[in-house]
Amino acid sequence: MSTSTYAVVGAGPSGLAAARNLQRLGLPFTGYELSHDVGGLWDIDAPRSTVYESAHLISSRSTTQFAEFPMADDVADYPSHRELKRYFGDFATHFGLRDHYRFSTEVTRAEPVPADDPRGGWLVTSTGPDGTTSTEHHAGLVVANGTLSEPNVPTFRGSFDGEVMHTSAYKRAEVFAGKRVLIVGAGNSGCDIAVDAVHHAASVDMSVRRGYWFVPKYLFGKPSDTLNQRKPLPPKIKQAVDSRVLRMFTGDPTRFGFPAPDHKIYESHPIVNSLVLHHLGHGDLSVKPDVDRFDGSDVVFADGSRAAYDLVVLATGYRLHYPFLDREHLAWTRWSPDLYLNIFSPAQRDLFVLGMVEASGLGWQGRYEQAELVASYLRARADDPEAAAELDRRVQGPAPDLTGGYRYLGLERMSYYVNKDAYRTAVREHTARLLAGTSTGAGRG
Repeated sequence: MSTSTYAVVGAGPSGLAAARNLQRLGLPFTGYELSHDVGGLWDIDAPRSTVYESAHLISSRSTTQFAEFPMADDVADYPSHRELKRYFGDFATHFGLRDHYRFSTEVTRAEPVPADDPRGGWLVTSTGPDGTTSTEHHAGLVVANGTLSEPNVPTFRGSFDGEVMHTSAYKRAEVFAGKRVLIVGAGNSGCDIAVDAVHHAASVDMSVRRGYWFVPKYLFGKPSDTLNQRKPLPPKIKQAVDSRVLRMFTGDPTRFGFPAPDHKIYESHPIVNSLVLHHLGHGDLSVKPDVDRFDGSDVVFADGSRAAYDLVVLATGYRLHYPFLDREHLAWTRWSPDLYLNIFSPAQRDLFVLGMVEASGLGWQGRYEQAELVASYLRARADDPEAAAELDRRVQGPAPDLTGGYRYLGLERMSYYVNKDAYRTAVREHTARLLAGTSTGAGRG
């Protein structure tokens, strides 16, 4: 194994998980972080943070936190971005991770060393806080720069006389004061921002293309994602049971103008927000069809209706963004890289991606287990080359079924979606195989 360090790009949840697991297994690393400190997007002041002042977790702390570093008991069930920034700072301090990072440093280019270079590994070019650019050799590259920083901005026919902004630029609700607001999209951020806007705007409408399943944050007095944490039910049974429970608590969203969902529950990410239904029921906002075109101060909708607005907010999600890497290294397909377990590139043995995974209930512990697998693989290269070679063979395919029996929608935002139980089982099994023959095991602290 090379004595060079491994490069970790990012100091958000996935980057910190990578750093901690490399540390646990005695693998040297150097971290690169664009911001001045750890926390990733949960630091609202970070250069590419897309959180807003009212942002909270949509999953509960107990199902989201790192298992080896639980949040304090007095932390709210659904912490705010401020609490989460403190949590990641405490995590980094507890394990001494900051000492390994270069902050206010942007990775601008990463490429594998030339084939005739016996060192192997990667060359990482970065620009530091003083503007100096340097290129350094690393034994491998762990990419953990997140999935929610590059806005997906659609184009519309016509032109709009008012203001258009993406949710990535939204920070505080005062921007809505006295304005007629249209929010395009009703995902979790769109619904959060709609709830913010009703307290300040002259009017708020939401333009939606499809129906959604709405999940309240509390069921039977407990965080909804803490229920049924035992052995997972078969998909058909879980969908039948949970859809009936939701109707009891949230009713039928089509009453408020939402289209009926074109999918069963859990076949797309649910909306964990019942306040938007509350405000629809109180007449504080209304639902509009899909946008057809802009026309001066008006927005024309797919049904031919139109309305005038001052501000259009695009709650249209994000695109995967790895600008410092050539797409070929990630085996990129139509919408996303085609990686084994959403981690390992079949094109580059020393390249790993963490955090490029979405699943209801996966939490940061699911990302931590990704990092544990990568560190175990790198450790096995020295301690159990046969086990590492076996994983190398698996990376070349075929890919395991990570759907858990669910039929996910064929959308860009679902292209790296998995079932949390199927995914965590597969990741843990791979890690166990690798650790079985190593001399270090998983116990380094």
